Amino acid sequence: MTKPSDTLSEKAVERGSNWLSRAGLRPTRQRVSLASLLVGDGEDRHVTAESLFEASRSAGEKVSLATVYNTLKAFCDAGLMQEITVDGSKSYFDTRIDDHPHFYWDDTAELFDAPADELEIVRLPKAPGGARISKVDVVIRLSRD
Repeated sequence: MTKPSDTLSEKAVERGSNWLSRAGLRPTRQRVSLASLLVGDGEDRHVTAESLFEASRSAGEKVSLATVYNTLKAFCDAGLMQEITVDGSKSYFDTRIDDHPHFYWDDTAELFDAPADELEIVRLPKAPGGARISKVDVVIRLSRD
């Protein structure tokens, strides 16, 4: 495996590699590079494929937008991230995988975590016959006064 660019710190690369290893994903150069950008500083983040692509280019990595999309999907399939869809078309990818609500700014298209301890869902409608509710995504849209 070739090493990701020198602009990524050794600690970030180590965190990214360990993150992939925990999920049993093969640590290709591109996966390690993207994982290092996502979790290398130990912080949770919300990214779009386009924003991660730009971050990787800024870090000097040579990766295509299609590879970024495919890698984010692989990270989600491996349980490392979750995809949050806003407006049925805009996808964000969250490194925090526990169930929690999100705030979404309509004017800037920014998504961030909302305090889960302040959310109460008292009752959900019954699922139609032959189905079960597998997950509830809560995105609270914000606009400025």
